Amino acid sequence: MNALPALLRIARLLAGGLTLVLSAMPAVQAQSPAPPPSTPLRIASAFDPQTMDPHAIALLYHTRVVHQIYESLVGRDERFRPEPALALSWQAVQPTVWRFRLRPGVQFHDGTPFSADDVVFSIERALAPPSQRSFQLKGVTGARKVDALTVDIVLEAPDAVLPEKLHYVAMMSRAWAERHGVQRAQDFNGKQETHAVRHANGTGPVRLVRYEPDVRTQLERHPAWWGWSDRRSGNLGAVSFVTVKSDATRLAALASGEVDVVLDPPYQDIARLKSDARLTLTQTADIGQQYLTFDLARPELADSDVKGRNPFQDLRVRKAVYHALNMPLIIDKVLRGQGQPTGALLSPLVDGSPADLDRRLPYDPARARQLLGEAGYPNGFTVTLDCVNVAWRENVCQAMAAMLTQVGIRTNLRASPSGTFFPKLTQATASFIEYGWTATPDAWNSLNGLFRTHDKSGLGTFNAGRYSNPKVDALIDAMRTEPDLTRRRAMVATVLRLVADDLPYIPLYRRTISWAMGKKVQAVMWPNDSIELRWVRLR
Repeated sequence: MNALPALLRIARLLAGGLTLVLSAMPAVQAQSPAPPPSTPLRIASAFDPQTMDPHAIALLYHTRVVHQIYESLVGRDERFRPEPALALSWQAVQPTVWRFRLRPGVQFHDGTPFSADDVVFSIERALAPPSQRSFQLKGVTGARKVDALTVDIVLEAPDAVLPEKLHYVAMMSRAWAERHGVQRAQDFNGKQETHAVRHANGTGPVRLVRYEPDVRTQLERHPAWWGWSDRRSGNLGAVSFVTVKSDATRLAALASGEVDVVLDPPYQDIARLKSDARLTLTQTADIGQQYLTFDLARPELADSDVKGRNPFQDLRVRKAVYHALNMPLIIDKVLRGQGQPTGALLSPLVDGSPADLDRRLPYDPARARQLLGEAGYPNGFTVTLDCVNVAWRENVCQAMAAMLTQVGIRTNLRASPSGTFFPKLTQATASFIEYGWTATPDAWNSLNGLFRTHDKSGLGTFNAGRYSNPKVDALIDAMRTEPDLTRRRAMVATVLRLVADDLPYIPLYRRTISWAMGKKVQAVMWPNDSIELRWVRLR
């Protein structure tokens, strides 16, 4: 059966939807951009981006800074729907070939033109180890230049939703990378230092001035950016992302006017911030969520008093962990109501995620103790829980550790800075770990990144417990090439039900994302907690 007609129908639907978006907005008309203000926008967060290399890692706190500098072929509009970025259009021209026509006249920040050569280089760089973006390009075998402004992306099998997967796959200058010896992505887990860690050369609305790790990232307007004539565009002149670990210090800086935006205001202060007439508090539901996951691969847990066995390999123990956690109480007391308990492994905002899976197993510590006894651990066991040392995450982990200890799982919390914590995810070195995942509307990236059996080709990159189920793998692989959206959604639901039965992850909660801003700031809020600087306007 030739899948090309179905692929072309989907491509036309995607292209047609984008045409409607653009034509429905007279906003997207060329106009003279407003002059930028003289004062910079100052944004505070507890998290540092870690590196400026756009392919080195694939974490929210990295993405929301670095992808202001670098752009992708496909972007997203204000409503988080795909729209043209560095590619003006795309279509499946063969079952295993998608053709992308590039935007003319685009310049990198060093003034050199963007072309098909840069796309081919960037796709190959993102695919090659040690890039952590390769997981979302599984099935892509490469890219080839058609002409200066046309590129074909070649697949090993048909992929009906390839354009969705290209968001956040950054386009880099081939010449710049070769000049500075960064043809390969930084080995982030190996703590490699390269020119791309502290320097950048993208095509985005802002360019890098200076990156000081764990202090600040200074950006300035890229005057030649192709998008400034879009009526949606803002008027920023300069931007500084400031890393401030202390909740109290971030809010004090906002109150004094030293910063203009706090991306992660402390939950205990949300009610007060809402009533502060000097500020605007914007909120939305998170498309991502938080999890606990277990070491399922090693025969013995590190730092445990159980020798010769791994308690987490027993489903009854994993269920005991689930029943021991009173997530509504944690959300009420620790997050001050700014979240929602979830039983689903992906948000219902993700296409194909069944709403009925969002019901949690009940909080039942007696059942948890019973299950531990049935599994052969009547006296429980000790384990180390890894967590990042940012206040709200660490506070939730402390509460969970106390609840687990009450049922006999004596949990020692180990809170680490980002640079130490995040490599544990991709290296799978933790026995028991709390982490978050920011999904996209299409489920495949999340399923492949979290639940697919891990290998070095880009499968299961963030499968931190090394969970493996051949049935799940087969469905995830089939879903990548399935052009029928109804069948695709059914596959998503089946995968999520299988994983829910195996319980390699404990779903915890979805946050209510909150940003606190001075009244002069106008910004668009996406459900992935990223602020798009191209749309920010200072009054």
